[in-house]
Amino acid sequence: MLPSAPLGSCDPPVVPPEVSLPEITLKAVLLSVVLAAVLAAANAYLGLFAGMTVSASIPAAVVSMAILRLFARSNILENNIVQTAASSGEAVAAGVIFTIPALLLIGYWTAFNYWETAAISAVGGLLGVLFTIPLRRALIVEARLRYPEGVATAEVLKVGSLAQGKERAATSQRNVPARGVRLLLGAAVLGGLVKLGESGLRLWSEALEGGLRLGRSVIYGGINLSPALLAVGFIIGPETALVVFLGGALAAFILTPIFGAILGIPENMASLEAARSLWSGRIRFVGIGAMLVGGVWTLLKLRGTMLEGLRRSMGVPKRAVRTLDRSAESPVLRTERDAPWPWVIIPFALTLVPMALIYTHVVGDPIVAILMTIIMAGTGFLFSAVAGYMAGIVGSSSNPVSGVTIATIAFSSILLMLLMGRDNARGPAAALMIGAVVCCAAAMGGDNLQDLKTGHIVGATPWKQQIMQVVGVATAACVIVPVLTLLQAKYGLGEATAQHPHPLTAPQATLMASLAKGVFGGTLPWGLIGLGGVIGALVIFIDQRQEHAGKPFRLPVLAFALGLYLPLKLSAAVLLGGVISGLVQKRSTGASAANQTGLLCAAGLVTGEALMGIALAVPVALSGVWPALSADPFLLFQTPPWGGWPGLLMIVAVGIWLYKNATRPVLITRNPE
Repeated sequence: MLPSAPLGSCDPPVVPPEVSLPEITLKAVLLSVVLAAVLAAANAYLGLFAGMTVSASIPAAVVSMAILRLFARSNILENNIVQTAASSGEAVAAGVIFTIPALLLIGYWTAFNYWETAAISAVGGLLGVLFTIPLRRALIVEARLRYPEGVATAEVLKVGSLAQGKERAATSQRNVPARGVRLLLGAAVLGGLVKLGESGLRLWSEALEGGLRLGRSVIYGGINLSPALLAVGFIIGPETALVVFLGGALAAFILTPIFGAILGIPENMASLEAARSLWSGRIRFVGIGAMLVGGVWTLLKLRGTMLEGLRRSMGVPKRAVRTLDRSAESPVLRTERDAPWPWVIIPFALTLVPMALIYTHVVGDPIVAILMTIIMAGTGFLFSAVAGYMAGIVGSSSNPVSGVTIATIAFSSILLMLLMGRDNARGPAAALMIGAVVCCAAAMGGDNLQDLKTGHIVGATPWKQQIMQVVGVATAACVIVPVLTLLQAKYGLGEATAQHPHPLTAPQATLMASLAKGVFGGTLPWGLIGLGGVIGALVIFIDQRQEHAGKPFRLPVLAFALGLYLPLKLSAAVLLGGVISGLVQKRSTGASAANQTGLLCAAGLVTGEALMGIALAVPVALSGVWPALSADPFLLFQTPPWGGWPGLLMIVAVGIWLYKNATRPVLITRNPE
């Protein structure tokens, strides 16, 4: 049985079908490109740093309303177009950073290949758009799924639009939440300044951490001093943040001492170094096992949802063709016009050509490359449909994109190993390139239908939104490689090195690299992975008991496994943000405006830190071209003179600021009519 639509989602659209307002305008397109690029860069940084990404639809909508109100003529549909393209950019970034860096981690690339990466991300994002076009009518109009984030974004757009007379209904932008924009920009400045102090000036360490010897073993504790992680915890909420932390606590407080006691710690090794060595050499493989089991369980649990999404996607085309036939006797309403089928079929066929060429270059065998292309197209269609359907139920932020990517890479690796042999050095790269396209398509699938739900509520024209989704995809595909290159040059990815002692952890990419390489090379420590699988199964058992008992607290296995896989210092910072979110919810029960204010502040912190982190990477990258240029022009200290303590004071101050702003009175109010 399908869940019913939320209250109010079946109301008439804000802009009626018979009213035609400008949507794809020059100013909207230019603003869309800028926001898509900025949000793609921010999400790339956050995903590589923390293994999590955040939805940017509401911040993009607020920024759009603030900027477009400066023009003499603007309307709610233009704002919707802007947020549609902007959120598409950040969705593509999420798909890319989960997979593409793995090609460096396995040694296939030494630097990011611009054209291949851009082609993979563009094809994956475009497939996500094309595959979900026939789903719009089935899932949004007929099934009326919830799409919670799409409904929330529509509410923000509606509140920002003030109706003044019949002839200007839903077109005025005089009540745009200017305070919300100020908070967003202020938070971005604050997040950027904190990042400048830590990574640019090096006034304090990026984390406050330490190890303590316990006999012949060691225990670890620490917290990362990042406003972005604090903001992530605030966004995901106290329950999920606690579950992520519990996974990290199990790794640091239980598994690390046990492995240390079993393996022994050299007398001359510092306790912190020993704890880090145990995590990189042992604990993270336990986390991989838990994530593998969590991904498989999530897919099995949602098999009914997946089959229903696939059934609906297979059953839509005939109806959709009739709906899109503009020569039919009955005219199609403006709000029901999707992209015509030639716009779907022809681009789909054309995307297969570059991917087949790339795959041929990778494996050197045209037959295997064609098979890879077929696998990519088939799994991309399946998981785009699945992601689009599940987004309607649980939201796009909760979609198990990691799970479907793990399944794709595992299946592709096994199949390619049978075709190419276990010792083929190109096999892992081939499997990762299939997974990269599918991951981008799945990430886009859920995001697209959230945006189309927003458009359905406000009265947008679907085919125009679908065009702007392609614009967002193209923008992200163009900017993502320079961003990844800068981050690699400044911070490093995955493994710590002498040049990059504190790299961006890139957790999903590291997981995908270990999986693909391990299947071919037989190098995976299956005992540790099996232990992680047992832990994951135990977490699933506890969660099911909680569900059957009707307990409010749940233990989602993927969140727990992510915490187990990440260093504790990251999940501790996320927990702090979750605690602040819980305090705000307790004080502001039922006040959605307070939650919205906190969301804008948190989104600003993430964006500001990410953009500053990327900006600080520019001189490092350029110094490789012009050696005379200082790699760290802002650097005051080689080693932070006061350790992490100033950073702890800063993060506490940021937390207090976030709490105070999130608990202030209503952010947006309607003017009396």
